[in-house]
Amino acid sequence: MTSNTETSMEQRILRVMRKVLGSVVKDTTPQPGMQHVLSDQTIEDIKACFALIAAREMELAKEAGIAQERPHFTDEPQKAKVVPINISGLRNNKPKE
Repeated sequence: MTSNTETSMEQRILRVMRKVLGSVVKDTTPQPGMQHVLSDQTIEDIKACFALIAAREMELAKEAGIAQERPHFTDEPQKAKVVPINISGLRNNKPKE
């Protein structure tokens, strides 16, 4: 088990690594139609690094008991839909005997 200071340090390291990798990608992304300066293997390795960082951040959040909710747009469809039911007409329709 790690202490809070170790976890905090690890989280800071992961955050900085993600930021630096993002900056490298941003700075080396070519204009449309131009060839990328990084090799295909290097690009795949960067993607793998991002995936590992994200996985470890999720593990740390789970260990800390922090809920990880994904961001969503306000116009994004909801998973559950509320269906209004009008029961006023049902009360007047009593079964006939």
